[in-house]
Amino acid sequence: MKNQLPPGQFETNNWPILHQGDIYSFNEDTWQFRLFGNVEKEAVLTYSDMLSLPKTISAIDMHCVTTWSKFGTTFEGIALRELLNLVSLKEGVTHIKVYGHYNGDPYGYSANLPLEPLLGDDALFVYRWKDKNHDWQDITPKHGYPLRFIPPASFYLWKGTKWVTGIRFMKQDEAGFWEELGYSMSANPFKEERYR
Repeated sequence: MKNQLPPGQFETNNWPILHQGDIYSFNEDTWQFRLFGNVEKEAVLTYSDMLSLPKTISAIDMHCVTTWSKFGTTFEGIALRELLNLVSLKEGVTHIKVYGHYNGDPYGYSANLPLEPLLGDDALFVYRWKDKNHDWQDITPKHGYPLRFIPPASFYLWKGTKWVTGIRFMKQDEAGFWEELGYSMSANPFKEERYR
């Protein structure tokens, strides 16, 4: 599936900037990341806690519902599976919601995802990136600095929450921000699952 252009998409070398609401202004003193929901005990991490976790470097194709796709981008970040080591999930967890800042609300944006496809090297909370035209650099505030979720290429990029604040573990699927507005719950670009 790597470097495969989904139907209805065109390839770009740029990383277009699209977002909803205000750009979050990072404050390390107040920033936190919660692991909550169907867990035995909630965990809260500071930014330094997050950056002390094992790092993963992976090339992940990006497919935006607005029809652009970008190949050959390499990210550095924390794999979602590393965060699973910090909590004990209750029996029956199948889905998550990844939350992010939206117009001053730390949990105003969310995207729902099934958990199982997110356990590899291609589901990362990223802070750095590079491609053939750019050396390693921090993601910009418009791209989600200080930490942004990049999902596997089997999901449209709106599932890639910017300015992340936490993960809620769920026993059933539940619509997130764009899904509540009529976008697909599953969002597979290769099946053109753009809208419900």
